[in-house]
Amino acid sequence: MKLQETVNQMQSRWNTELKIDLDLSAGTAVVHCERNTVPPLCGWLFNTMEYHFTGLVPEEGTEEWKLIYFFTGEADLGSIQVQTSAPLNEETFQSVSPIVHAVDWHEREAEDLFGLVFEGHPRLGDFVLHDDAWQEGLAPMRSGFDSDLAHSQRKPKSNWKPRKVLDAPGAFVMPIGPVFSGEAESSHFLLETIGEEIVRALPRLFFKYRGVEKLAEGKSIHDALLLSERFAGTTAFSHALTFCTAAEKLSGGQIPERAELLRIFFAEMERFRHHIGIIEGICSSTGLVVAASQAGILEEKMLRLTGKLTGHRYFFGLAVPGGLSRDTDDEAIKEALKEIKGILHDLNTLEKLLKKTSSFLDRLEDVGIITPQQAQDFELAGPMARGSHFCNDVRKLLPYGMYPSLQFEVPCEREGDGYARLRIFFEEARQAAAFMNQAAAMIKPGPVYTPYSGGEGTALAGVETPGGASWQWLRVDKNNRITRYRIMPPSFANWHGFHLAVEKFAFQDFPIIKATLGLSVAENDR
Repeated sequence: MKLQETVNQMQSRWNTELKIDLDLSAGTAVVHCERNTVPPLCGWLFNTMEYHFTGLVPEEGTEEWKLIYFFTGEADLGSIQVQTSAPLNEETFQSVSPIVHAVDWHEREAEDLFGLVFEGHPRLGDFVLHDDAWQEGLAPMRSGFDSDLAHSQRKPKSNWKPRKVLDAPGAFVMPIGPVFSGEAESSHFLLETIGEEIVRALPRLFFKYRGVEKLAEGKSIHDALLLSERFAGTTAFSHALTFCTAAEKLSGGQIPERAELLRIFFAEMERFRHHIGIIEGICSSTGLVVAASQAGILEEKMLRLTGKLTGHRYFFGLAVPGGLSRDTDDEAIKEALKEIKGILHDLNTLEKLLKKTSSFLDRLEDVGIITPQQAQDFELAGPMARGSHFCNDVRKLLPYGMYPSLQFEVPCEREGDGYARLRIFFEEARQAAAFMNQAAAMIKPGPVYTPYSGGEGTALAGVETPGGASWQWLRVDKNNRITRYRIMPPSFANWHGFHLAVEKFAFQDFPIIKATLGLSVAENDR
């Protein structure tokens, strides 16, 4: 089926209720509809037509609210924006989450940050702005928000208590966090039980909510790039690339081929190092100190190699709208590939040893199971999704850059347990190394930068980061200033499904399951 057929069916079902702007050359359709049409339309796209839910963008205009629900399809289905609006004094919309559960956290976030109300949503409030730290109605993303005044007059709920579901003798809530030792970031988990099995798990995040989207308002593209690059340091390059891709859509400029291929090389280099770090964490969570140390050495080798090749261990300052900020010598790339080949050999050796370690496998197999249907319902992303045979990958779904020139299949596993996810991390690391070799073989002499001219309008871009699809939305005015910046990272989608993996398993499994999910707190608490 193609986008045109989807639009025809849509018009047939809703007749005159929709106004559709169709651009077949770009593979996009913008659907304008009334508020009460949004839930059934989104439900039809997600549940019947099997479009992927990408994210929700709330916008506060000068006279009205605008809500944009993004959906992307496979093959020729293209992408669809479902838009609705309301006067600024009407802040109530119908909830889509009872029909498309993946929308749940997006609506909760919009309620906390914009003060919008979603009728029919089962649980609003106490989300980004915790009730025990902030008062309701603060709405820090609103245009009239005064950050200094809000900080000095905080009125948290003094009687806050965790919401309990279990009502049985001996039922209790086990709190974990938000303060941890080592490098773990702030996160709070409320695990409800009547024994040793976790019956309900509630992650409380956003302890370091930074308001990156708010900070970007009024900034130039180049200044906002710094925010995009730095909200999640371990995946800095891929998030910067997402931002640059959106900005480049506005300008319509062509990126030099050498820059496109080097972008692939660096993005896959980042994925390779990132997955080694996750493997290290999984080994550490099971008490395999030697294996964790071996993986840690490989990760450090990759960080040093990245610093030597690009000038920064985490690729800071490399991706810019128009290409790259600096070129890389071809001989240096060849030398880097030699080092990566050796690191990959050691990584493969580690995998073989782990497969023969029964005490390790016992902690991962049939533990932390997420079913394929759950992965689809929650629109999970990246290795967390692909371990449950939900094989979404933006590099295949909506290919960007030079990825269409590369030959690959998306690694997928069916079991949905911790061991399936571990196998995905190893396989994607091998695939990343193969991508680097393919890209390097195609690189030819030439420029790596085209002057960026800017552009007015809106643009959405998606990039497959190490954790999954990252989506970023830009609205830029005629003065080349950002009026709305929206970040929809994979960890925001995946933390939403976190409880699926840990519920019905024992307390002692919790840290191991958490490690196999490969989630980022910083990426989520943007």
